[in-house]
Amino acid sequence: MFPFDNSYARLPERFHASVYPEAVSGPVLIKFNEALAKNLSLDLDPKDTNRLAAIFAGNVLPPGAEPLAMAYAGHQFGNFVPQLGDGRAILLGEVVDVEGVRRDIQLKGAGPTPFSRRGDGRAALGPVLREYIISEAFAALGIPATRALAAVLSGEPVYREQPVPGAVFTRVAASHVRVGTFQYFAAREDQEAIRLLADYVIDRHYPDLKQEPEPYLALLQRVSDRQAALIARWLSIGFIHGVMNTDNMTISGESIDFGPCAFLDEYDPMKVFSSIDRQGRYAYRNQPGIGQWNIARLAECLLPLLDADEEKAVAKANEVLKSFGETFQSHWIAAFRRKLGLGLEETGDAELVQDLLTAMHEGKADFTLTFRRLTDLAAAEEGQKALAAEAAFTEGFMPWEKAEQWLPRWRARLVREPERHDAASLMRSVNPAIIPRNHRIEQVIRAAMEGDLKPFERLLEALAEPYADRAEFDEYREAPLDEQKVRLTFCGT
Repeated sequence: MFPFDNSYARLPERFHASVYPEAVSGPVLIKFNEALAKNLSLDLDPKDTNRLAAIFAGNVLPPGAEPLAMAYAGHQFGNFVPQLGDGRAILLGEVVDVEGVRRDIQLKGAGPTPFSRRGDGRAALGPVLREYIISEAFAALGIPATRALAAVLSGEPVYREQPVPGAVFTRVAASHVRVGTFQYFAAREDQEAIRLLADYVIDRHYPDLKQEPEPYLALLQRVSDRQAALIARWLSIGFIHGVMNTDNMTISGESIDFGPCAFLDEYDPMKVFSSIDRQGRYAYRNQPGIGQWNIARLAECLLPLLDADEEKAVAKANEVLKSFGETFQSHWIAAFRRKLGLGLEETGDAELVQDLLTAMHEGKADFTLTFRRLTDLAAAEEGQKALAAEAAFTEGFMPWEKAEQWLPRWRARLVREPERHDAASLMRSVNPAIIPRNHRIEQVIRAAMEGDLKPFERLLEALAEPYADRAEFDEYREAPLDEQKVRLTFCGT
């Protein structure tokens, strides 16, 4: 059924705690990702919804599973907590997918673990649907992220501010090793465990690094590069993670833990949605700096492996940290060049991008719509079609005097591209027409709380092809009205 091969369970006992899911009374399948299951070589009958519900609620343990909760620490909003761990997540085991990639299969909300810290170990329906939606939207957008395999109603309430329906989410990840996993052992001065973990990560994620003369330094560099590239992709689609704690940064370079995350509507570089981020630590524009800060925390853990001489180890780590900003900037400007239809590199491109973003901020322009309308403008021919596209681009956010200054600069820049360069096609491949807008997710959750899952299914359909123009999903392209805007998002715990 599940071709398990559980490498993390073979690490020493101090890496994890053995724990079994706690059965629920009335599991009902909400959604099963059949395509992902096939990719994972899972032998499951999609029509047997009762059995699927039992498995993905944790009531039935598949043969070969070795359920465990992983130990980790973490900096939460800058404050170090030496023991966190999986408080409401249970790793069932690992499978190797059809591409030969090892993947974790984890239940979220399947009951308490030794790391629950007085929590109930459960998940509510709303956060489960949010994570399912965001995970699959990221996959369709082509951005590295954990995936959604299943969602199940538990049949039991969970108690937050008030009783709400309980649910269990099945998450698939390249692995769940985090910066905080290294911090857990560094806090205990367990250098043997740090080396074991580093070797495990290299074997699992970066086997080519075993040939490097300094494999642990190369590991730090690779993780840094992956995170810099990932955060640049976040910014290119207007995504705000919301809780970039070190326990929410994977060593594999995948986006993980979609709690109070959100997408920009109107562009504001200091935008914050998370109700718990009261100081704006994880605001949209702060994410690259936080990514670098998190890599610095990983570097601190790896120092004993970088060099026996502490001073030399620190110097090596600092070189990696210095490169983070350069790597991020390279990926950021490359992403925004593509969003403007530019294939070549010119020195004035960053200024061209920044001037557009400044105008968008001043005009409170919708981030996604602006770039999609600009895509339409690049595709428009001369005459009325071009005038209509230009009007749509400028309408509602950019005063004509600003458009008059910026649009000719952009057109002149496009002219300098190679003759056969298709700017509109490039832009259409990176500027989504549809994103999981915050108000749409809230509408889905409200309907689901009333027992109606049709909006959830329809939103997933709309997000499956985010770069396509599909008339039947036009309403999902629209920016929210002011009264529809979601101004705060909440953590699922």
